[in-house]
Amino acid sequence: MNKTLDDLTTEELGKLFPITLSAPQTNWNILFEQERQQLIQVIGESFILRIEHIGSTAIPGIRAKPTIDILAEIGADSNCSQIINGMRNAHYHVIPRPKNPAPHLMFTKGYTIKGYNGQAVHIHMRYPGDWDEIYFRDYLRGNETVAREYEQLKTDLEKKFKYDREAYTEGKTDFVTRISARAKFEHNRRLHDRKQQKTEQTAINGYF
Repeated sequence: MNKTLDDLTTEELGKLFPITLSAPQTNWNILFEQERQQLIQVIGESFILRIEHIGSTAIPGIRAKPTIDILAEIGADSNCSQIINGMRNAHYHVIPRPKNPAPHLMFTKGYTIKGYNGQAVHIHMRYPGDWDEIYFRDYLRGNETVAREYEQLKTDLEKKFKYDREAYTEGKTDFVTRISARAKFEHNRRLHDRKQQKTEQTAINGYF
């Protein structure tokens, strides 16, 4: 019986798909847009609430694994069985993720039992939420120094854990968690300040 990707151990997956960072590519946004359009066609606009380019390929100017990571939000009343069937028919690999946010689904493309084949894509499918990945992405887009720190961390981890994807990801966790929390705090503070300014301006207008 032939093995499938689902039959491989973590160690086997690490050897088959080693961590390899690429210089920043100008076509990553184009690849995301192509994938976004295909998602809309496969799933249907009525199911999709938001599609966001996340991960390092969404941050200009830094090295990254050449994988297009996408966050796709669907309504909580969506027919997940229908979505899964549609994604399978479009040649995406379905990966249940019970530890991930509901509906606990991830879809990939570009991976075969013999290694990479074409563009690697990860679709992280979730119900609506306030996601750290968006805060992290936007913060690094606006803070080149922090983006370079992240790039250096990934470069160091690539050398240390080239064939251990789990360890590579774990090595980034503290940095990502810390910066995401900072980004969210600063975002909420800006919202509070704008609200406060609006309230004060309304009071001034009312006084005069």
